[in-house]
Amino acid sequence: MSYETADSQKEEFRKYLEKNGIISQLTRVLVGLYEEPERPANAIDYIKKYLGAPTGVDVEELRADNDELRRQNAELEAKVASLTQQLKELQTEQEEQEG
Repeated sequence: MSYETADSQKEEFRKYLEKNGIISQLTRVLVGLYEEPERPANAIDYIKKYLGAPTGVDVEELRADNDELRRQNAELEAKVASLTQQLKELQTEQEEQEG
């Protein structure tokens, strides 16, 4: 029974891949790689480029930049909250002086 389950899962996954055009896209990529006159040194980079993925991106640098921007954003949000509170206090004082 486990063989039938595994086979049915494989068949279901194959249908999913076909339905979403993944098999045809991968076939085009592999045929393109096969027809390449000079084999690229890095087949994975070739496939990424063919599929439109950016190459030469330093993921760790992007993560560090993202962390820094999140930190700066948190600081700015705290500053906005503080200034908003100060503004409310000043408005309250002004209303008390006018009233």
